Amino acid sequence: MDAPEPNAEVESVAPETVKRRIDDGERVAILDVRAESEFEEWRIDGDGVEVVNVPYFELLDGIDDDQLERIPAGDPTIVVCAKGGSSEYVAGHLVEAGVNAANLEGGMKGWARIYDYRELDADTEATIAQYQRPSSGCLAYMVVSDGEAVVVDPLRAFVGEYVADARVMGADIEYAVDTHVHADHVSGVRELAAETGARVVLPESAVERGVEYDTDYETVADGDALSVGAVDIDVLHTPGHTSGMTSYLVDDAVLLTGDGLFTESVARPDLEGADDEAARAAAGELYDTLRSTILPLDDDVLVAPAHFSDVDTSQGDVSGNRTQSDDAATPREDGTYAARLGDLTARMDALSMDRDEFVEFILSDMPPRPSNYEEIIATNLGRRDAGDEEAFELELGPNNCAASGDAMTSD
Repeated sequence: MDAPEPNAEVESVAPETVKRRIDDGERVAILDVRAESEFEEWRIDGDGVEVVNVPYFELLDGIDDDQLERIPAGDPTIVVCAKGGSSEYVAGHLVEAGVNAANLEGGMKGWARIYDYRELDADTEATIAQYQRPSSGCLAYMVVSDGEAVVVDPLRAFVGEYVADARVMGADIEYAVDTHVHADHVSGVRELAAETGARVVLPESAVERGVEYDTDYETVADGDALSVGAVDIDVLHTPGHTSGMTSYLVDDAVLLTGDGLFTESVARPDLEGADDEAARAAAGELYDTLRSTILPLDDDVLVAPAHFSDVDTSQGDVSGNRTQSDDAATPREDGTYAARLGDLTARMDALSMDRDEFVEFILSDMPPRPSNYEEIIATNLGRRDAGDEEAFELELGPNNCAASGDAMTSD
């Protein structure tokens, strides 16, 4: 249903402006007027962000004094809804009440279109770009060496970003690679290949889940390697999150772990199997993978995952206030989400547990599955067609591909 027009003139604030203020450490006050269930699932968060949820229907007839007391004062207070219509109307009420308020342009859908570029500070001559989608925590990578590039875990919605950046760096994209069959976002490997002529590369073990692409692709298996310019990228089969989960070791310096190991948690094991027993078996397989394949690598290897989490998991106070969770991933000085393997081993409790304890811990507090994950998996297998806009709508929301961060790390 379309929201009514506001009675007062309302300023719009671009999502990129809000993101820049958060990155600069400024205080940002947000009134989120979506339904409580949507707010609980995903929202704008970060250091310095004060966000309060008051559903739109409570504010339709104006804002009384009690409601005004709940609304955070900001410069301005930024009102947020799903697409920017309801929030504009509420912002108009706030302006009429004398509040310095503005509307987030495009709402959370606009927020989901932000895509940031960062470069990893790593022990390699290659340039390794990390692409960050703050709305969902999705990360993708482009490795560039001697005029050649590979993109790992590309998002379909941002294929144009990779193409443009490779052009600026004078590189041809040779490979479009997925670490596994994703459950939280629609893969862009096929679209990137169509745009650039890159070769689609999938893990052999992922293809066994029933990939049905209408385009050519190649497979890699444990022990294989891809060459990009002067850099070798070693293929490591790292099952657990999924049976096909595969990591890529770039120049013996950076491990692109996909969803197997994050900087604040480890993978959840329940997005492929059909029942609890399958999840339990996958959790044990994940433990074996960590012990036999990942942890034996050099402590200085930089772990660069396919996701980060900055969404609060606390319950908040009685007024609905939220601040960033202690379980959130913390970016490095270069602005990327990555960590030395040795540092993760030292501070992540799950990496020092025995097998039985690890399995029970991982299964004990699983977060909700990603929104529309079954449709996303079917799309990524090539069994389901989705237009660009439908694909974008499917992946709105948090990634939820990690096990709970609660008690995952030591102080």
